[in-house]
Amino acid sequence: MAIKYEKLIPRFLGYVKQNTRSDENSTTIPSTKRQTVFLEKLADELKEIGMEDVKIRKVDSYLTAKLPSNLDKDVPVLGLISHIDTADFNSENVKPKIVEDYDGKSVINLDDKGEYTLDPAVFPSLKNYAGQTLITASGDTLLGSDDKSGVAEIITAMEYLIGHPEVKHGEIKIGLGPDEEIGTGAKHFDVKDFGADFAYTVDGGPVGQLEFETFSAASLKVHITGKDVHPSGAKGIMVNSLLIANEFQSALPADEVPEKTDGRDGFFLLCDEQGSIDHTDMNYIIRDFERDGLKSRKDKVTEIVKSLNDKYGEGTVKIDMGDQYYNMYDVMKDHMEVVHLAEQAMKNLDIEPDEAPVRGGTDGSTISFMGLPTPNLFAGGENMHGRFEYVAEESMEKAVDVILEIIKLNNDNKK
Repeated sequence: MAIKYEKLIPRFLGYVKQNTRSDENSTTIPSTKRQTVFLEKLADELKEIGMEDVKIRKVDSYLTAKLPSNLDKDVPVLGLISHIDTADFNSENVKPKIVEDYDGKSVINLDDKGEYTLDPAVFPSLKNYAGQTLITASGDTLLGSDDKSGVAEIITAMEYLIGHPEVKHGEIKIGLGPDEEIGTGAKHFDVKDFGADFAYTVDGGPVGQLEFETFSAASLKVHITGKDVHPSGAKGIMVNSLLIANEFQSALPADEVPEKTDGRDGFFLLCDEQGSIDHTDMNYIIRDFERDGLKSRKDKVTEIVKSLNDKYGEGTVKIDMGDQYYNMYDVMKDHMEVVHLAEQAMKNLDIEPDEAPVRGGTDGSTISFMGLPTPNLFAGGENMHGRFEYVAEESMEKAVDVILEIIKLNNDNKK
């Protein structure tokens, strides 16, 4: 019979009610004070359940803790990592809703007016959850399953091991960090202090996801300066930055956008645009699975900027463009034993591993390049980063099962 983790869902429901949204415009670590407040609460919880060496590190603001080995031999130290921030969507006053014994076909009203719904005709993944208990938001916020599911699952797994000392395990380190959603959280991660030999982020989607290949990623900010004069005398003088912004966007490949790509296709995504005749700012993300492909996309941007500045005058269009992370497979291909361990754990639990390349990234991408191989395990969430996010209770329970099974299998590894 499957283990019932009684505190898992109450723990998760408590977490999602706390606003931990990150802020890409901030220069602090963490980017928001509310993340520090949540980390402090989690630190108290870790101490209460019996974790050791609990601390919030100054260098990277990660909350780390240790569960000592209860084996009579040395095995590799396993790390479990998750992030506590939520994406760039309203996360104030989250009111989770529980839908018990979902039938897999009904439309779920998120808000009282029925303006926002989870409809299987629009979200076919709902059909996979017949007979299960779903947790959703209430229409005006995200849920926060990304990645408070992972946080709850890791802490629940630790609590289970502490409460069941008969279950043998090696030393386990956990790391709960900020600012993953804005791509900065893991950049300062102290691998040496963490002290693990290998790790997993618990930050994936539906049951079975096991990700060890990600996008390579870059960010792009475009700044366009126009010249605003009264339209009555604008001929030959006015420069409309909004129209130049349109030219910039139109010069990018029209079909290389998320809504028209899948599989191993890369893309350019315009995330935000704010402007007037006088000045326009555009924010993009650029993605490609290949490092050379990412470079080609950045070169394309540089060419467009040069062309527009040749047309409208030097300095009209300026950009801030930089790499965020690279495809973790560049590292993981030499450490596939870490992947195989997770594969075997899932198979032992009758879960079929889904190893499709992730069309995104995780903190594990950055951390792997720091020397700690860190593939990504499923946490259970669907439709992340918006009001239609949901997670099944059963998916979260299976995530805890997989974590515990990996820990047990690691007992047979040599240090």
